[in-house]
Amino acid sequence: MADFGEYPPNLAVKDALVLREQATPDHAVVPYTGEDLSRPRQGPANPFRDESQLQLKRKNVLTGHAEETYISEHTFRAKHRAVERGGGPEREWKTNREVKEAAKKIRSQREGKGSATIADGDGAYVGPWARYKRNEWERVQEEELGSGEEWEEVTDEEEDVVESGTVVKAPEAAVKRREEVEKQGAETTVFEATKWDDYLGRTYMHVPQDLDIKLNKEVGSITNFIPKKIVHTWKPHGTNKAVTALRLFPVSSHLGLSGAADGLVKIWDVYRDREVLRSFSGHTKAVTDLAFDQEGKRFLSGSFDRWIKLWDTETGQCINRFNTGKTPHVIKFNPSADQGHEFLAGLSDNRIVQYDSRAGAEPVQEYDHHLGAINTIEFVDENRRFMTTSDDRSLRVWEYGIPVEIKTISEPDMFALTKSAQHPSGKYVLYQCSDNSIVAYSAASDKFRQNRKKAWRGHNTAGSAIGLTCSPDGQFVASGDNGGYVCFWDFKTCKLFSKLQADSAGGAVSCVAWSEQETSKVFTAGTKGDIRMWD
Repeated sequence: MADFGEYPPNLAVKDALVLREQATPDHAVVPYTGEDLSRPRQGPANPFRDESQLQLKRKNVLTGHAEETYISEHTFRAKHRAVERGGGPEREWKTNREVKEAAKKIRSQREGKGSATIADGDGAYVGPWARYKRNEWERVQEEELGSGEEWEEVTDEEEDVVESGTVVKAPEAAVKRREEVEKQGAETTVFEATKWDDYLGRTYMHVPQDLDIKLNKEVGSITNFIPKKIVHTWKPHGTNKAVTALRLFPVSSHLGLSGAADGLVKIWDVYRDREVLRSFSGHTKAVTDLAFDQEGKRFLSGSFDRWIKLWDTETGQCINRFNTGKTPHVIKFNPSADQGHEFLAGLSDNRIVQYDSRAGAEPVQEYDHHLGAINTIEFVDENRRFMTTSDDRSLRVWEYGIPVEIKTISEPDMFALTKSAQHPSGKYVLYQCSDNSIVAYSAASDKFRQNRKKAWRGHNTAGSAIGLTCSPDGQFVASGDNGGYVCFWDFKTCKLFSKLQADSAGGAVSCVAWSEQETSKVFTAGTKGDIRMWD
């Protein structure tokens, strides 16, 4: 292009209009720039408008003048549906006459509006609610038979007609097969360890006596410390199968029990070979909670398949089954010695049911004052009472065996309390709060209230049920985290001491357990399926 250097230096190609004339080699350039096209409209200035904050909007474009307009969502959707109903953007173009004829054809398919003088019956007024005409068929009259003709009726084989209200019994073979399945049960167990017993005939239930540490000490008699590194990692449920529940054997903590999203429950060794000892299969959906009894000989497992099952820890036999009809979110054995065979289950239908493992599968008591799914259950006041929390953002205290609450705590600023852990002193119950904090409620007799001076923060738990625990001596508080961390606080000062990364991939750590016999041995598990031991 000739004399290209004579163009203005601020001329942008996209904003320039170049007209080519074939007759002459001259080129006419319109001296408009992007700044010129973005100038506001001419006229008196608005004295109340801040011109420094005003952004120049481009309205004059090369193809014409562009102005802003407002179209409501309803108007846009109505026009869009009209276009789509007519065949979309690729529809065939029609003249006004063709459009009117098509609309008239549609209107002709509707029934008449009726007469306004008739309220009911034939010809009653229906107005704009007139229906479209239905397809009608012409009835063909039957032809008369001649003198030598006969009707031949073809029918299917006659079937027995069962009258209404008749009780039809199931086949005897099916009933017998069902009874056998119910007696046998769908529960199975597999022993996965290398050997069943030692040279003295003792199974894995026996507390080891030949270790460097003593595993039968009084709980809380030693001073605890915060762990620093990972010592061992188990993968009993495979990779990427979330561990939903984690428990340690009572007092000795020489065995670990874990339930996963695949419905399996597995028990594994902590000290010797650190191998998986036995697997318990009987749930068809993810495990929600696990609970040992006081001696550890039996344990309960709840699942999203709405079943609670009682297992023998040593043999793997399913002792009893409890069909709740709803999902059991939390299960808790009664810690007392004389009522250790009873347990409570918090369900998803706002109820807390009490069962007796010796009295069959029917509940013996029911507590139903909550307005949301049950999250936690904690026995307090020498096991004569228990505290429960729910998704209705309330905390209720009950007398054990009496379905009447003795106290309700429900404040407007409360959040849902999703997990709980009782302090070893028995004076406080710690709750995982949905506002990324841990709060404490006093569990003393007739003084059930929140301790406003104690709150542990620094972790992220909102939206998930993250487990927490206390050290056996009551000095530290430990909790998981949505970001894959394990956090440790001082109980008295509420100061965050340590925040260890348990999962580099960022998976949530939802289960935390502290060994009752060692100073700094902590177990964590989460969504990635790994169970890690810290020391």
